[in-house]
Amino acid sequence: MKGIFLFLIFIHGLIHLMGFLKAFRMAELNQLTIQISKPIGLLWLITAILFLLALFSILLNQDWWWMPGLLAIIISQFLIFLTWQDAKFGTIANVIILAGVLIGYGGWSFNLQTNNDFQMLQSKVNRVDNKQVITEEMVEVVPLPVQKWLKNVGVVGKEKINTVSLKQKGLMKLKPSQEKWTTAEAEQYITVEEPGFIWNVNMRVNPFMHVVGRDLYIDGKSDMTIKLASLISVANVSDNWKANESTLQRYLLEMPWYPSAALSSYITWKSIDQYSAKATMTHQGVTGSATFYFKENGDLEKITALRFKDTDENAERLECIGEIIEQTVVDGITIPIKLNVSWMLEEGKYTWYKIDVFDVKFN
Repeated sequence: MKGIFLFLIFIHGLIHLMGFLKAFRMAELNQLTIQISKPIGLLWLITAILFLLALFSILLNQDWWWMPGLLAIIISQFLIFLTWQDAKFGTIANVIILAGVLIGYGGWSFNLQTNNDFQMLQSKVNRVDNKQVITEEMVEVVPLPVQKWLKNVGVVGKEKINTVSLKQKGLMKLKPSQEKWTTAEAEQYITVEEPGFIWNVNMRVNPFMHVVGRDLYIDGKSDMTIKLASLISVANVSDNWKANESTLQRYLLEMPWYPSAALSSYITWKSIDQYSAKATMTHQGVTGSATFYFKENGDLEKITALRFKDTDENAERLECIGEIIEQTVVDGITIPIKLNVSWMLEEGKYTWYKIDVFDVKFN
């Protein structure tokens, strides 16, 4: 679809050169029966340049491509009205390109808001005191299975993790009845000293449509947005108490990506048995818990939490499970890179997200 759209812009742009060539008598163009003055001919040339600028901007992944695209459409349609008899069918191309421009504007606007949120989250990071090294004594304050896990993953002797950036490729099922998996690509940035994260996802629903989403957790509050084609809002939940609690628990569930956070002052631990322990996090007046389950060798197997899947009035907490499938070592610390995330519904287990994590960076 993208290739066809680019080809349409290219051809439409070249066609506008015809008006310029006719106005300056640089070519005999019998297709244009109406006389074109040189000033109007220059407008035809400018329009062609704008369409080609939009084209190359798309090829270079510049999300502002819609700006020259929109200006080109406006001038193009003006020129078409002046030469309606010869150029009226150009309106069809302009309408198709305008649809793409609107989607492009939606993506640009979404990215702009995301960048603002990212800057706000970054401002919470303490740049002065972020070189603290984890010691054996620091680890000994948590339950034994947690101690074993932290030592196994290699946090002792390493700098405390204060920020994490990572990318994800995954498969999603947005509802249990969905037969085919939806491909998804996401980026996430996490802060630890002041807990928070921003997660942006782009889902390809079908060859013609995509969905973008953003999940923000900052100052103990959740802010979630989902938009169809980057333009049409289908979900927008901000500072809802159920969402705040559930997002806090998501932070706990994802702690294996930043395991030294287990020693943070806002998290308390309670031993359950030799293979499990419960972490409770309290931040900005919100409290949530998650249970960590470990293998006999001390490796983390899964994490569960009773979370709100939805935020409507009748929503109840459901068990959410994060299962670790595969791990790798990043900067000397072992973290999960393949995980399955599931909800336990009345009808059974609903695995909705299979995640592959890559390009992980600490601090």
